[in-house]
Amino acid sequence: MILTVCLSPCIDVNIEVDSLSVGKLHKIINKSVFFTGKAINVAIGGARLGADIFATGFMYETNGNQFEQELHKEGVPYKFVWNRGRVRENYKFIDNKSMLTEFDDISPEVQEEKQTELLDLITKLSTNSCHAIVISGGLAKGMNSDYYSKVLKSVPSNVLKIADSEGDRLFEALNCGVDLVKPNLEEMERTIKKSLKTKSEMLAGCYSLLDRGAKRVLLSLGKNGAIITDGHKNYFSKSVNVAMNSTVGAGDGMVAAAADALVKGKELKEILRCGVAAGTAAVTTPDSISFSKDKYEEILSTLTVKEI
Repeated sequence: MILTVCLSPCIDVNIEVDSLSVGKLHKIINKSVFFTGKAINVAIGGARLGADIFATGFMYETNGNQFEQELHKEGVPYKFVWNRGRVRENYKFIDNKSMLTEFDDISPEVQEEKQTELLDLITKLSTNSCHAIVISGGLAKGMNSDYYSKVLKSVPSNVLKIADSEGDRLFEALNCGVDLVKPNLEEMERTIKKSLKTKSEMLAGCYSLLDRGAKRVLLSLGKNGAIITDGHKNYFSKSVNVAMNSTVGAGDGMVAAAADALVKGKELKEILRCGVAAGTAAVTTPDSISFSKDKYEEILSTLTVKEI
């Protein structure tokens, strides 16, 4: 089983308008609503690949049942720690010039006793037949970055640890000896506070995370593909050219496929290929936070890997 931990679920509301002007009335052309959160997206992507997935994390009483419906529809088993309040809602407005205007909501506060309850639940869920844990995304209000390390220390030592985050949260995860981290290029630059332009510079950034405790670093380069390294071998895979219908969940699809490949014991370059295929497949899928297995397999068959 792969256990995914979502600490800050959200509802993404994407709204297309003809124009966007402050103080004016606007007509909505199209509206899409996603019940999401990075680790929830990972769980759905893993389920679509046929992986044994279980989702946990924090959820909120007012509108959390919508997430239950989504996970049930995708065949993902789950168990959440429930809190008062409602899941935060993020709004993204896109006008006729393809300009994106975003409004990010604030997560409700999670009390200390609820944080402890989730750690206890993670320990229980990971005790039997758990092969990997994935922790990704932000934190709820009232939480400190060291909660990442608390989560990873709550699982048995033989469970593979996978983290997708940045900054202090990523550093806290690295303190636990993470088996795989998956920052994107912007997250990497913010984390190590350096601009990375060339592949050599990007590899150096990856190596800095290896020095801090990561066993493998999968660096997403968006439409340009990804790099993976374990400090001994370095590989690059370029994405195939596809029509980009949505970037929602692309990085999470990469994590889902990479986690599945890691659990199955695949080689480093295959972990890379699987991750790039899933991330690329996700951007071809409009009005979805994940990808179809057919599209994933189609893209996977075309990808090549180069040692760098």
